[in-house]
Amino acid sequence: MSVAEQEFPGTGGGLARSVPELGALELLLAVARLGSLGRAARELGITQPAASSRIRSMERQLGVALVDRSPRGSQLTDAGALVTDWARRIVEAAEAFDAGAQALRDRRDSRLRVAASMTIAEYLLPGWLIALRTQRPDTAVSLLAGNSAVVAERLLADEADLGFVEGLSVPTGLDSAVIAHDRLIVVTAPGHPWARRRRPLDAAELAATSLILRETGSGTRQVLEAALGGLARPLIELSSTTAVKASAVSGAGPAVLSELALGEELSARRLVEIPVADVRLSRALRAVWPTGHRPAGPARDLLSLTASSS
Repeated sequence: MSVAEQEFPGTGGGLARSVPELGALELLLAVARLGSLGRAARELGITQPAASSRIRSMERQLGVALVDRSPRGSQLTDAGALVTDWARRIVEAAEAFDAGAQALRDRRDSRLRVAASMTIAEYLLPGWLIALRTQRPDTAVSLLAGNSAVVAERLLADEADLGFVEGLSVPTGLDSAVIAHDRLIVVTAPGHPWARRRRPLDAAELAATSLILRETGSGTRQVLEAALGGLARPLIELSSTTAVKASAVSGAGPAVLSELALGEELSARRLVEIPVADVRLSRALRAVWPTGHRPAGPARDLLSLTASSS
């Protein structure tokens, strides 16, 4: 069974086999208007032999002669004149179809709704969106920042066109592509006792320590819990990377944050990195979209920009 028969039972793809293609119908209309196969071919940007072949193929398909060729030019047969009238209506309908489809694309391309987990929203997306604006200056972009669970909810509710998450796995109902990799770092203020340690932390000690953490559902917390096999009760639970970082700088306690978020604080010694032995705190950063709905238009372009920057 053909694809057409599977998708539209009962049609058998009959129209596709019996109705000439649009290009051939446009050629026939041009011959009728110009009275010359050669001039019609030039108008459509094809060679005269190709035009002749297309007319012959259409005549074989329909089973009637359409054009009489002579040194004085090309004239439609009676059947050709009748087919031309039908062809004009088909081409006009196709032009209306194309205009409608273009209007749908224009509406789609006029906006882009992005949902991103906090680290990606704060430290990677700004650069990507600046680059996208040079490609699509007329596209209005809205950004919703939340944890990975919230990103998945927005995509599945059709409230976002493209999402970015940091968790260990792809949420159910979404397809994904890895766009970058990230490393999590344990940090404290310089005055914290860990800053004076001479040996790395081990996994058990880190897991048993109350930390400044992101909320449940965040990709950072998912990765940390999986790497350590569980966590102690949070010292403080906050909903943004910036808030976690500020609390650690103030000396409230140790925190685990993305390397992407810590460049300035580590360089200025407002925070110090605490080595951890035998624990892999790395993760993939992913673009995500609803299963079976590959990004198109501005969403596709943004996805391409993330790939070129990784």
